[in-house]
Amino acid sequence: MHAFMAHCRTALSVFLLLSVITGLAYPLAVTLAAQSMFPSQAGGSLIHERVDDEGEGSVSGETVIGSSLIGQPFASPGHFWSRPSATAPMPYNGRASGGSNLGANNPQLLDAVRARIAALRAADPDNRAPVPVDLVTASASGLDPDISLAAAFYQSARVARARGLDITAVQTLIEQLAQRPWLGIVGEPRVNVVALNRALDAER
Repeated sequence: MHAFMAHCRTALSVFLLLSVITGLAYPLAVTLAAQSMFPSQAGGSLIHERVDDEGEGSVSGETVIGSSLIGQPFASPGHFWSRPSATAPMPYNGRASGGSNLGANNPQLLDAVRARIAALRAADPDNRAPVPVDLVTASASGLDPDISLAAAFYQSARVARARGLDITAVQTLIEQLAQRPWLGIVGEPRVNVVALNRALDAER
């Protein structure tokens, strides 16, 4: 009996020690390190926008308008459109990440792709280039904030025309904000849609 109680005390002591280390000390250390070395990323990569109240007793400050890690819907012809999202009950719902789970031969998916192609063609009738696949299919997460460079260049004529800009200026901006593969091999060339649209709006 005495040996049994000794084993129980030892097991309980190890359990409590590991609980403190793995449940408190380690998470706290990682959190403090992340917040000190990568404060933006640790805070959700939030996008802040300056707000100026021009009324009497005006107050200036910043408001959060989104995250660079989560896509946003854009419908204006003067904005680049994001990759479609299948999250519910609304697109780009960070609390319900997920795809449509529709197979490649599912009629619902085919109808959705056709509708998206039709919307792109209607918004830019003179553009007869092939539609990049990421403009008509949702990502697995439904939260993808980026589009391929092909998808951005496909939309550049429409955006330039809607804003009264030269298409070369719009395409140059795409190149400036493009994110290249890490070390030249990991990932695909892409551009963040929110960052691209904010840069366009800042030039007005």
